[in-house]
Amino acid sequence: MSGCILIIDDNGVDLKLQSELLQLAGFETHAAVDAECAQSMLRTMIPDLILMDIALPGMDGLQLTRLIKADPRLRHVPVIALTAYAMKGDDRTAIDAGCDAYITKPIDTRRFPGQIGGVLRAAQVKPASGPPAPQ
Repeated sequence: MSGCILIIDDNGVDLKLQSELLQLAGFETHAAVDAECAQSMLRTMIPDLILMDIALPGMDGLQLTRLIKADPRLRHVPVIALTAYAMKGDDRTAIDAGCDAYITKPIDTRRFPGQIGGVLRAAQVKPASGPPAPQ
């Protein structure tokens, strides 16, 4: 599997674990510890997928997701919400904010790379929005 993934998580242990699991599965990873750092990185890169911790310091992950999905350069990038707060309805809140999927922490280390790969594959088969290509 391959793809460039931006992991946004303020917990250093979680960030390292996610990054290592994904790198072992063949993904390229980049890391940001907060929304400000992520926004700075997203000015110069367009990842294939974003893993978004919901509980970030300062701007939370849902607010950042809304900004990403409002940006024409980035709106096509799938965002997966990652959170330790798994209350009833939180998954719906994340989807309503623009997240394409929702994974609770602690992650299942055996399933995690496959979950990410599944979201990437689904994003690649979605029809592109906009006018049809000229013939």
